Amino acid sequence: MNFITPALAQGAGAPGGDMLTSLVIPMLLMIGIFYFLIIRPQQTRAKQHREMVERVRRGDTVITSGGFVGRVTKVNEGSDDIEVELSDSLRIRVVKSTLMEVRTKGEPVKDAG
Repeated sequence: MNFITPALAQGAGAPGGDMLTSLVIPMLLMIGIFYFLIIRPQQTRAKQHREMVERVRRGDTVITSGGFVGRVTKVNEGSDDIEVELSDSLRIRVVKSTLMEVRTKGEPVKDAG
């Protein structure tokens, strides 16, 4: 007794031919979307942050990632740290990469709205 009809036996072609193209195109599309929506803007922000940190000068007002606001009193050239004055009697050393914002002398405060 034959349980497989000739029509079903002929329908089994090369496995995965169309499946490969139907998976590759959406995968490439997703990679493109991730690149333009996530990776590229993140690289741009990192480049802007690097440039901001390199331009920090004595007298600038800085905000650290810890929330401290102070005035730069000393920039160590060739080093990755700066000295920040938080009050008249308190000076701390801060790693440049932890700076969130740098306001140059005479720059107005940004509006929160």
